[in-house]
Amino acid sequence: MNWLRRWNARSLASQFFITGGLISIAAMVLVGIFVTHLIEEAVIHNSGAATALYVDSVVAPLLPDMQKESMLDEVSAQALDETLGQGALGKRLVSFKLWRSDGTILYSNEKELMGKKFPVNDKLQRAFAGSLVARYEIADDPESSKERALGKPLMEIYNPVLQPWSGQAVAVLEFYETAEGLGDSLARARLRSWAAVATLTAVFFLVLSVLVFRSSRTIEAQRRDLRGRVHELSALLAENRGLQRRLQRASQRAAALNETYLRSIGADLHDGPAQHIAYASLRLDSDLLVNASTQPEAREKELAWIRSSLAEAMTEIRNICSGLVLPQIEKSSITEIVTRVVEAHQHKTETRVQTDVDEDGPELATAVKICIYRFVQEALNNAYRHGGGIQQAVKAVSHNGHVRVEVSDRGDGFDPNEVRPSSLGLVGLRERIDSLGGSFEVNTGEGGTTVTMIFEPMEAGD
Repeated sequence: MNWLRRWNARSLASQFFITGGLISIAAMVLVGIFVTHLIEEAVIHNSGAATALYVDSVVAPLLPDMQKESMLDEVSAQALDETLGQGALGKRLVSFKLWRSDGTILYSNEKELMGKKFPVNDKLQRAFAGSLVARYEIADDPESSKERALGKPLMEIYNPVLQPWSGQAVAVLEFYETAEGLGDSLARARLRSWAAVATLTAVFFLVLSVLVFRSSRTIEAQRRDLRGRVHELSALLAENRGLQRRLQRASQRAAALNETYLRSIGADLHDGPAQHIAYASLRLDSDLLVNASTQPEAREKELAWIRSSLAEAMTEIRNICSGLVLPQIEKSSITEIVTRVVEAHQHKTETRVQTDVDEDGPELATAVKICIYRFVQEALNNAYRHGGGIQQAVKAVSHNGHVRVEVSDRGDGFDPNEVRPSSLGLVGLRERIDSLGGSFEVNTGEGGTTVTMIFEPMEAGD
């Protein structure tokens, strides 16, 4: 099966060139043999017909009526001897025989054959049937020992002697001639026929090869393009599966973080406003308010404590709500969002934040804007709590859908490995950014901390 794999590994053009070449050579050989055989037969037959016509025109008048005579008389035999032994005809003919239909030789220039009877071969049968038979070969008939002894091919011709009024063959003239030049003529005919067949086959094969090679190049180019597209699709599918896994993990972690957020909010409400409200509720049942004999000054002081406790509870509730409720940012630009977060942070912490915003891109999605708001808000809070708010800075760039936001400080830094998975700060930011297809980076050390979020523009079709 190795050869099959190697064969399939070849290009279509290579497979066609090998297979088509072998088939073309086989077809050329078969057609060449057939055409050459036809041409040889035509040349031999035409040459034999010309010689037979000449011999018949010379010999036929010397023969008696073969329908009435069974043997040649001495006068006819002597006339044939003189005619066949002299002149141009005598030089061309090697032997001459006159056959009767039963296989008897009525006359021959080899006198010892006269009167002998031989088996009637296929050539004699065809001649007595009225056909001219011509062969160019080394004689192999039993009566042709003299011709066979020459050891070279001769033109053997069987010419029927026809009765003028009936057209019936009454005898057959068999003669061998040297046919000088016939061998060269046949060789030239073979060469020309083979050259013609080879040229035609080569032209046909080359034309087909050109078409196949052009088609093969087109197919190979399309195959390479298809492989490239399949590779790209495979890479996209792998990336999509990776993103799906990231999204699934982010969703799972986001659900856990949301639960942690809720517990944190519950803890803040329980430890802050709920305590103040509970304290106020207990003071409402005190004797100072219930007893009618309580002095107005004491009653007013008690109510003042209750109002103060409730006021502190309301203040803490507002602070918690202010961190949960976002301002209207759907129609805000990045500059407005960053400025709003920075101003709120500066007012709350009484620190300074250096701001640098470069914005010339298209309108961003609301989810991205919310992510930017939360990112800057949480990063500044972390910079203040863990970095002391030293040289805080926010840098935001938005160009053609590419968004990059950096929040940095020059504090002491921290060890990222010490950040607990349940921490709501950095973990929450990473999950939020991952869920939107962005990237999140943290660089920290002795020189300070920088957190970065990046969103790449969405491509067409994404």
